[in-house]
Amino acid sequence: MIAKQTPLTKQMLSKLLQINSSKPKQLKKIHALVLTSGLSVKNSLLTQLLENLILIGDMCYACKVFDEMHKPRVFLWNTLFKGYVKSKLPFESVLLYKKMRDLDVRPDEFTYPFVLKAISQLSVWPCGFAFHAHVVKHGFETLGIVATELVMMYMKFGELRSAQFLFESMQGKDLVAWNAFIAVCVQTGNSAVALEYYYKMCADAVQFDSFTVVSMLSACGQLGSLEIGKEIYDRTKKEGIDCNIIVENARLDMYMKCGSTEDARVLFEGMEQRNVVSWSTMIVGYAMNGDSDEALALFNMMQNEGIRPNYVTFLGILSACSHAGLVDEGKRYFNIMVRSNDKNLEPRKEHYACMVDLLGRSGLLEEAYEFIKNMPLEPDAGIWGALLGACVVHRDVKLGQKVADLLVETAPDIGAYQVLLSNIYAAAGKWDCVDRVRSKMRKLGTKKVTAYSSVEFDGKLHYFNRGDKSHPQTKVIYEKLEEILMKIRNMGYVPQTGSVFHDVETEEKESSLSHHSEKLAIAFGLINGRGEDPIRVMKNLRTCEDCHVFAKFVSRLTSRDIIMRDKNRFHHFRNGVCSCREFW
Repeated sequence: MIAKQTPLTKQMLSKLLQINSSKPKQLKKIHALVLTSGLSVKNSLLTQLLENLILIGDMCYACKVFDEMHKPRVFLWNTLFKGYVKSKLPFESVLLYKKMRDLDVRPDEFTYPFVLKAISQLSVWPCGFAFHAHVVKHGFETLGIVATELVMMYMKFGELRSAQFLFESMQGKDLVAWNAFIAVCVQTGNSAVALEYYYKMCADAVQFDSFTVVSMLSACGQLGSLEIGKEIYDRTKKEGIDCNIIVENARLDMYMKCGSTEDARVLFEGMEQRNVVSWSTMIVGYAMNGDSDEALALFNMMQNEGIRPNYVTFLGILSACSHAGLVDEGKRYFNIMVRSNDKNLEPRKEHYACMVDLLGRSGLLEEAYEFIKNMPLEPDAGIWGALLGACVVHRDVKLGQKVADLLVETAPDIGAYQVLLSNIYAAAGKWDCVDRVRSKMRKLGTKKVTAYSSVEFDGKLHYFNRGDKSHPQTKVIYEKLEEILMKIRNMGYVPQTGSVFHDVETEEKESSLSHHSEKLAIAFGLINGRGEDPIRVMKNLRTCEDCHVFAKFVSRLTSRDIIMRDKNRFHHFRNGVCSCREFW
């Protein structure tokens, strides 16, 4: 590294640290030189070494270096906090804060945001509330950077009201604070709240930027608000805000999540710059919208253009194979990932869940079960849930019971899985087992997720629950629904009473089937929408078989396209045919 006779100086060692900043072995050798030269008393060299170690993620060695320091300033404590958060070591970060307090080192305004991030990662509510008290005690709760991170923490805890109260209480909120709050709303599935605060932000004359736009386009994608998303993008262009590739990728994602594959393709073909995110968004979007052929064709184009796929790309490909029932192709793509030397392509739990879904949908339930048992990762609720869903479709009571028992251990708080088991029993006519499952759910306090559907009209989202009569147009909606039902019955529609055993609603009679949220949303769309526009319905749970049949008949009767997004996928209904090809 250097000649033995060369005298070591602080400047020389600093230069060596700079040159070898990303080389772990060299950094350790330089550390030895610092120690043997007697220059370790100069915290500036150890500071530089500490920062380099944190950059390469060697937190274990960074901690040793930190412990060698003589009375490290709060800046160095913060540097270590930053490293723990970056390396996703939240518990160590909290322990470091305790050590800091035990040594009577006073935190500053930069300490608290790092510790709050760590507590958010831990998701330990009592710890978060106690730390909030520390922040208040030391008078930092009004500082923008600290207040913003407190809001983020409460949002990640699911404490929406507390987060809103804190955000509203902040004085002089700047663009960073607004962007952070809107972004975390979207990340935690509160996109309607994000939209509300976007309008408040505009009303307060806060000039938004490209970060705001990305969050809002993502929110509109989650909500299925195509009109609102287009309005926001149009305003962005008028304001002269940079519509970079990140914005355009978010726009692509919005189009796909709203079922507008044509708009997405036009945008994609016209993009001056495309990256792996652009290609992956299109492939995942086509898979989600039931166009598996286009997803696979695009994947081949991507490879021909020399774009290296990532794990998201393969997630889209496996999903495309699953929705189309392409078992052999799915296995082939999965094996490509397994055999790849690229660690980034190593299959994750989401990929295993896709394979289970593929095998399960195709009726290969035992093979799916063996696949889970032999996988190298610990299966989570999502993986077992995919198999349980397949057991419902194929009415395999024996395997369904076995999987449900495993899910009770893995995810006892998720009521949807117990509902699925109840549906398997109900479909098989095992009513005593249905009563037993429901009794167990009541005992555990397990609650079903309330089903709802939404439809966008005139820049506003309209929500409907089953049997909903709260909408201002309730009277005409129900009249329209009865009119449609009468007409499609004459065309051969027969209510699918078996669908009451899916995970949306149970023990409903034929009359109540007609008042499912999807049907109310479709009736609303027929009354208010323009004849040439598709009716876009977003459902928070899996759509039932009867609503699926109903939508096919309505699309044929009215010659209107109906685009329905449920929990699992899109259904594009046109002239009495669905894009899922009955494979769902």
